[in-house]
Amino acid sequence: MINLLIVEDERMIRQGLLYTIDWTALGVSIIGEASNGLEGYEKIIDLKPDIVLTDIKMPKMNGIEMLEAASQSLFFHKIILSSYSDFSYAQKGIKLEVFDYILKPVDARILNETIKKLTVKIANNREIENRAKKMPYFEELLEGAGYTKDSMNIYVKQCIEYIRENYAEKINNEEMADRLNVSSSYLSRVFKKETSHTITDYLNRYRVMKAISLLQTNHYRIYEVAYRVGFSNYKHFCTVFKKYVSYSPSEFMNREGK
Repeated sequence: MINLLIVEDERMIRQGLLYTIDWTALGVSIIGEASNGLEGYEKIIDLKPDIVLTDIKMPKMNGIEMLEAASQSLFFHKIILSSYSDFSYAQKGIKLEVFDYILKPVDARILNETIKKLTVKIANNREIENRAKKMPYFEELLEGAGYTKDSMNIYVKQCIEYIRENYAEKINNEEMADRLNVSSSYLSRVFKKETSHTITDYLNRYRVMKAISLLQTNHYRIYEVAYRVGFSNYKHFCTVFKKYVSYSPSEFMNREGK
């Protein structure tokens, strides 16, 4: 199922959205609702929805501010609802790569068709990601890491396993050390000794491997790949990618296309 979060401050409209659309028939599960932008932001971070359906004019934090803030940490698809046809909102929505912008009062047929199109896109993306997982992952980027050694320190093994399973999330040395119940300085020292890489270096190399696999599908935009492999900042992703591949992501794609 595809998970969707509804953020709307008007209770009647929110309830209408919940019950006038046959979400199950669309393959969509409503995982939550919020009555203001701040609550919406918190639920996006906590629930990690595939789609956020949101109003713009809301208390505490408006819809644009909420989407901008949440997009710094997560990738998700966005549909904006608003009774305001001011073009400036549409412009901001375009910058946020909003999938669609629907004016109130919401026509259920239009919303239904929009959700159908978006769920097809998400399903196609997931299929391509699954295929990408079976592709070579440029393991030479991790040359010298020796992560299959039986003699490797148990904390280093667990750290590597955690990175490989959670590379798309925010990861820092201190939190990882806390999870393993060791000091950050000890984990950093033993990791470098066992793998010849710092933890950050290993994480970045692994993320670049995953990015290469996704870029080779020719299905994702570069900024989408950046978010999907754990980079919240597009420019930082490009800098890190070039460090290890010697080309920027766009240059890499151009060379791959030749």
